[in-house]
Amino acid sequence: MDYKQEALNLHEKLSGKLEIKSRVTLKNKDDLALAYTPGVAQPCLEIKKDISKSFTLTRRWNTVAVITDGSAVLGLGDIGPEAGMPVMEGKCILFKEFGDVDAFPLCIRSKDVDEIVKTITLLSGSFGGINLEDISAPRCFEIEDRLKELCDIPVFHDDQHGTAIVVSAALINALKLTGKKIEEIKVVQNGPGAAGTAIIKMLQALGVKDIIAVDEHGILSLGREAGLEGQKEELAKITNPRKIKGGLKEALVDADVFIGTSVANCLQGEMIKTMNSKPIIFALANPVPEILPEKAKEAGAMIVCTGRSDYPNQVNNVLVFPGVFRGALDVQASQITEHMKIAAAYAIAEILDEKELSADNVLPSIFDSRVKKAVSEAVKKAAVEDGVNRI
Repeated sequence: MDYKQEALNLHEKLSGKLEIKSRVTLKNKDDLALAYTPGVAQPCLEIKKDISKSFTLTRRWNTVAVITDGSAVLGLGDIGPEAGMPVMEGKCILFKEFGDVDAFPLCIRSKDVDEIVKTITLLSGSFGGINLEDISAPRCFEIEDRLKELCDIPVFHDDQHGTAIVVSAALINALKLTGKKIEEIKVVQNGPGAAGTAIIKMLQALGVKDIIAVDEHGILSLGREAGLEGQKEELAKITNPRKIKGGLKEALVDADVFIGTSVANCLQGEMIKTMNSKPIIFALANPVPEILPEKAKEAGAMIVCTGRSDYPNQVNNVLVFPGVFRGALDVQASQITEHMKIAAAYAIAEILDEKELSADNVLPSIFDSRVKKAVSEAVKKAAVEDGVNRI
């Protein structure tokens, strides 16, 4: 199928992939008086007295805003907020289909951090959660951090944390197959942008002690002259414990895991041959990965994950964000904690039993009906344990 042309045909035919549907019937004047004036005044007054009732007297409890500035849309780059709308609509229907969450696309015409933060903060009282999407680094870090301080609802940058959660789930299962322990492995992360940074921090939370981060200038290390500002300086402080020098080639010697969120074809088979036995490869660049799976396997890789649906082991955030928000919304969580994210990763990993788990199947399908319940229940439990639930 020619997906490009067929997708264009679909969007032209539908003129939008989602719509608002009423949950009440309006057949007579009594129906109208209850749903609107004069009856609607009473829930308004109740919310005025106790704003928390906005979660029980309106649909706020089940709504998420999917927000972008259009600066990092898919692999298309900075295409603008209006051009990002088809992706945001798509995200919203995934929320509904896989999490029964009502999501709304909001595309902001600004790249100014202050303006974006203020806009989202002012709108936050209308929603139960905020999903940041396709906002370029490093601004995405500041926007998320500031919103977490200002908003009393979950704020989740899916490009960061959704990716980190599903990569963690895949790694947990891959290590079961290799027989290696998470606290003993050596990991190389190539491309420490938004997703790469979140992956590094989450793997450290899971127990990984030896991570080397590599960008276009080489291994991140304190004192490096080029490109060590902001987030990368922080990463340089918490990675590369063995003080390795050089670039990707040097970093991969005796490594157990490669995780790429970088550029096409930057990983060579000869590099994989220098890794430890049973190498695990995450080649997540899209649409062309850091190395094609067949070439990675030829070089000795035991397990290869990509972001593509036409290869086994697709790393897809759809496994994550619907269930994470479903769980958070169900308990009216005020935030999504590290514990909740880790719980989601283990929940995804544990869906597959020993019989289902294989080198070509370290993650459940996004269409697996077990995913939503497993992730949402784990997230709810963790939220209650962390005391961030309202109910």
